Amino acid sequence: MPFGSSLPLVIDTSAWNRQTERGVLADWEAALQAEQLVSCPAAALEILAATRDEAEFAAFEKGFAALAQAPVTAAACQAALGAARELGARRRIPAVDYLIAAAAAERGFGVLHADKHFDLLATALGFESVRLD
Repeated sequence: MPFGSSLPLVIDTSAWNRQTERGVLADWEAALQAEQLVSCPAAALEILAATRDEAEFAAFEKGFAALAQAPVTAAACQAALGAARELGARRRIPAVDYLIAAAAAERGFGVLHADKHFDLLATALGFESVRLD
């Protein structure tokens, strides 16, 4: 697979923001073709909040809807809380990252990111952390 994982990968905002960089774009496009990339509503909301206008919002929303989904369920919310409890003093992580990680873990997916928080969250939630370098 393009990003070195055989798992579906939930897209974090940090990965989304780097998708057009040299060294990432070709793998991103290959992962899309392979249907490896997955949307999570928590990340989609974060990404959609940064859109420039209604047309861009609509285009991105349509694109996210076309991907496989990792919804944030009640069980994922409980897992996110459990991870925060387990991480203790190291838990100063944005709430949205907990939710993305827990939604991915619940389905056995990985998370594609460029954010060190997911490496730590993977230790508590047991998902594959795939870092863009």
